[in-house]
Amino acid sequence: MKTNDTRINKRFHYSTDQAIEKPFNWKQMLRLLTYMKPYAKTILPIAIFGMILSTAVRLLAPVLIGSYALDNIIDHRDLNFLWIMVGIIAVMYLIAWIGNVLRIKYMNKVGQYIIFDLRKSLFDHIQRLSHRFFDQRSAGSILVRITNDVNSLQDLFTNGVINLLMDLLMLFGIIFILFMISPELTLAIMIVLPLMFFISTKLRRNIRRAWQDVRIKQSMINSHLNESIQGIRVTQSFTQEKENIGFFRNMNKHNYEAWRNATQKNALFRPFVEMSSAVGVAVLLWFGVYLIQADGGITIGQFFAFSLYLGMFWEPISRLGQVYNQLLVGMASSERIFEFLDEQPSVPESDKAIELGDIKGEIKFENVEFAYDEDRKALKGINLMMEPGQTVALVGHTGSGKTTIVNLISRFYDPTKGRVLIDGHDLRDIALNSLRHKVSIVLQDTFIFSGSIKDNIRFGRPGATDEEVIEAAKTVGAHPFISNLKNGYDTEVEERGNVLSVGERQLISFARCLLADPQILILDEATASIDTETEQLIQKALRRLLHGRTAIMIAHRLSTIREADNIFVLEQGNIIEHGNHEELMNQKGEYYGLVKAQFKVLNTG
Repeated sequence: MKTNDTRINKRFHYSTDQAIEKPFNWKQMLRLLTYMKPYAKTILPIAIFGMILSTAVRLLAPVLIGSYALDNIIDHRDLNFLWIMVGIIAVMYLIAWIGNVLRIKYMNKVGQYIIFDLRKSLFDHIQRLSHRFFDQRSAGSILVRITNDVNSLQDLFTNGVINLLMDLLMLFGIIFILFMISPELTLAIMIVLPLMFFISTKLRRNIRRAWQDVRIKQSMINSHLNESIQGIRVTQSFTQEKENIGFFRNMNKHNYEAWRNATQKNALFRPFVEMSSAVGVAVLLWFGVYLIQADGGITIGQFFAFSLYLGMFWEPISRLGQVYNQLLVGMASSERIFEFLDEQPSVPESDKAIELGDIKGEIKFENVEFAYDEDRKALKGINLMMEPGQTVALVGHTGSGKTTIVNLISRFYDPTKGRVLIDGHDLRDIALNSLRHKVSIVLQDTFIFSGSIKDNIRFGRPGATDEEVIEAAKTVGAHPFISNLKNGYDTEVEERGNVLSVGERQLISFARCLLADPQILILDEATASIDTETEQLIQKALRRLLHGRTAIMIAHRLSTIREADNIFVLEQGNIIEHGNHEELMNQKGEYYGLVKAQFKVLNTG
């Protein structure tokens, strides 16, 4: 447990320090409020009109009740006038009710539309970011920003903004009317405001820090939850459930303590406002009675109206504290959202990028270097040529640069130095969508989406017909096992295709790739998880699949690449040998050693 506490404290302490020292960024808050702009001429004015209507009634009612109605009734004892005033005030509050309905209904609409737009913008932007962005962040941290951080802005947009306008209008309106009724009494009551402002400023700073701490710990706990669920098989395989439960219990404890601290500090604000209100009432009673008795002072009706306004005066001040907290939460969340929205792809697309038509499939590397970071150079100035229609194999130990080469061909990354060309075009001059329509990749870790098997195969070409989907499955040998499923091609598979075996998922990925009809095909350890019988089916299907296409194969099982036209042997980012299987075996170099070592292992097994 102590170890978990230390780990959590280190992570939380670092993050909290980073967040707390940031000043309130009004520029960023204004940027956030620009998401209201599309609705500034449609539904937002209706909400503002409703707010003004209800606020105006609340400001006028005490004047009518006190200064006008009460004084006239006391002076003239006119009961008919009393009933008329009751009717007028009832109509006014009916109008206020209509105003509140308009405000609440249409601000909720505005808030929901903005959350929809913000989440859509964030998700759309993330879809276009490069692989390097995802290399540096966990899936959990990205998920938290799209869900929790966007959700935390909902209260700000549905209530916070309109309440801020309403409370400011109410506050200034009350102060104006109080001065109109009695400047002397108003100034006497306002003596308490400087002290209240000073103390509340200190209090709000502490409240702000406490809520920032809450946001950080919530983000951490949600990120860990996602990680734990994704890695549940690993956890259970290594019997680390107890350790994981303990770690989560400690994170949950820190989250609980952060919430308790924030709510306790937040709870101090309202009693402080009520204490200030009590001081104001005491001043009102003492000085107000004196003014009633003095010649040329105030009337009983004015005193009554003043007391009503004073009761209303502290209400917007108290709510402004709540709005301020909403702004703090909104700023903390918007910082994290805008950090992602401001992220630029590390693989930018040129404004003059060309669209590829039919291509031959010639691939050329010219003095290509690539590094994932300054301390790790994956490729060291390689030169290679892949002729159109050739099947090329990349061989080498783990970390030799094989996957880096295929990542550069798909332009998931750009070379640090040098150029990669397809049919003589630098990949940086080609539109990304155009390039990736020509290139398909099958990975060892096949990803299957939730949905039907048919939809997963059709993912390679959404417009394909059912007949084309079935034909692709037949070509790669997936049709027999799909047909034996209860609902055939309409069988629903769960997240990551967990109801299917590894080999079955791989066959579906082959069918998906075939249906996309690429002119360049990349197979990254694509047959590593398939049994010998299934591999024979795949090899047969590959002959048809590879015909007329440039294909790049990465395989540790060297038996799968014997028929490749050209084999490049890599070591520590350099090409040390190349040729076909027979030529490399005759050279008795690195490739020869790899084949012999693997053959020996297989025979021993």
